[in-house]
Amino acid sequence: MDTSELVELLHHSAVEHLRAQKISSEFGIVTTDFEALYAYKCGEYQRCLQLSIQNVRTLIDFDVDSCVLVSPEIIQLMDDDIVSLLVDPEYRSVLRIDASLRTVVHQLPLSLYLMTQCQMKLHHPVTSLAPTLDCLDVTRRSPYIYSHVYTLDPLLIKLIEGKILLRISGEST
Repeated sequence: MDTSELVELLHHSAVEHLRAQKISSEFGIVTTDFEALYAYKCGEYQRCLQLSIQNVRTLIDFDVDSCVLVSPEIIQLMDDDIVSLLVDPEYRSVLRIDASLRTVVHQLPLSLYLMTQCQMKLHHPVTSLAPTLDCLDVTRRSPYIYSHVYTLDPLLIKLIEGKILLRISGEST
């Protein structure tokens, strides 16, 4: 078996393991986040987009405080932009994080990030990103987003907004 097949099997196994545990917590986890992350990692951008849109609608409609503990299994499914936020020394010092502390990300910004990335990778028109900007405004006003000290949310929201604005400015030139 070559290493790429092994890596694929390990990713699939991690997602199945997370799904089999029926991930739940006091925050009311939406388990399709893991499926969306896995689809994104596998390059299945259309499936990831569908799952992410579903997650965003559910999380906004029900105003749920749900987050994901950023564990090694989850980090394996994240792209380099999000992982770079985790290892950035400035980020870690601003939030006073050391290696022993846990970091979380709320599902709404994570789903918005995946939604944005998929729209861009699928070359959707810039106008399709406008609703995402509206969702970012709703997300910023959510009391849950800033309720946890060790959260990636503020940086992730800035990253999403920056990517969208960069795409819009690139289209207008």
